[in-house]
Amino acid sequence: MLLRDPVHGLVAFEGRASVVVERLLRTRELQRLRNVRQLGLTSLVFPGAEHSRFAHSLGAAHVMGRLLARMRSVQEALPAEQRLDDEAEDDALAAALLHDLGHGPFSHLFEEVVPHARRHEAWTLDIVLDPGTDVHVALRELSSGMPERVAALMAGRHRLAYLARCISGTLDADRSDYLLRDSHMTGVGYGVYDLDWLLRALSFGQLPNGEWVLAIEGRKGLPPIEGFFLARQFMYQQVYHHKATRAAESLISAVFTRVAELVQEGDGSLVMPAALRNAAIAQPVALGEYLALDDVQLLTCFRAWEQSADPVLSDLTSSLARRDLPKTIPLPSSNADGRWQEALSRARAVAASHGHRPDLAVRLDVPSDVPYEEPTDDSAEGVWVVIRHQPIQRLGGCSFLLGQLRNQRIERPRLVFPAVLREQVLAAVEPVIG
Repeated sequence: MLLRDPVHGLVAFEGRASVVVERLLRTRELQRLRNVRQLGLTSLVFPGAEHSRFAHSLGAAHVMGRLLARMRSVQEALPAEQRLDDEAEDDALAAALLHDLGHGPFSHLFEEVVPHARRHEAWTLDIVLDPGTDVHVALRELSSGMPERVAALMAGRHRLAYLARCISGTLDADRSDYLLRDSHMTGVGYGVYDLDWLLRALSFGQLPNGEWVLAIEGRKGLPPIEGFFLARQFMYQQVYHHKATRAAESLISAVFTRVAELVQEGDGSLVMPAALRNAAIAQPVALGEYLALDDVQLLTCFRAWEQSADPVLSDLTSSLARRDLPKTIPLPSSNADGRWQEALSRARAVAASHGHRPDLAVRLDVPSDVPYEEPTDDSAEGVWVVIRHQPIQRLGGCSFLLGQLRNQRIERPRLVFPAVLREQVLAAVEPVIG
């Protein structure tokens, strides 16, 4: 099976990999991801960011294929029971391809703003394990017990522990694709790193407790792994946490807050799918109802809500349709003496005095990220480095750059408010933020 990809070029799934990928591509649940944007509302800021979770899933599967090939080439150091076999490779490829099945509309944004929303990882496991899904049937046809093995792999459990960390870990197939893909599609260079050299620098190492881990080989591997984590930091700073993107997400959050209130008040006139209505009133959402959700359906709801009899909901959705996004003010990095809350209170007072509902119009946004997270215990999690004639050690102890970033949480607090109130809000909060 040959595909053309804007990020990886010519992508080939051959032999057993072709059988696995082609069978799973014929499932409704995977095809649904064509209608779920990878970056949610980011295209409002970066117009090229229209790529889908489907394209990313194929990219992650491609990276997993390359990763498996590298592991096969260096696994002679492993004892026989720790080596890859056909079953493990098929499971890993399927897990990489299916890892995002549970994403709702607008990807991560959906579960952050919809009341009582479950995490997408939980929905993914449900999809894989439910006998009524196409994906479950396809996996079972490929191999007896494969749905259960793939689900366990996604949950971080496998007889080859290092393989589970390649699906969801500090350095995994998911991140390895989305940094390059998101960077390419947004038109920025921040997420570019040397994937070829990074894969070439991978080897196996043994921890003092006897466990085998996939590790960076020697000092030659430090530059590409440093580039990987710096790319991740820059993408969060410049793209994922971009102030206009976060402002749009704040607007969506206000929309769903108001929708939930109307549903709880008994408003039956709202055009909305069953999954959203049930979530709003804290009722269980059936898997089939959840899988009916995608970006197209939600955007259709937004269009209908523009005509809502409720003026608050109508105004919020109309603002989104016009790309009339809120403005933001950066807040001090320190919240000493409660300055964030004081600024929020003052801005909301301004909004109320101008006829806005303050809790929906003004929000405190504190996106945060840990650029390089490293365990402080002796667990196998994280990234390890093997250097000849030296004990295996954690990456943060070998790299000066990542040693400085290690476990450092970076917060970017902002006040989000209606654009029409910019001058008044600035005047009100200036004494607080300095």
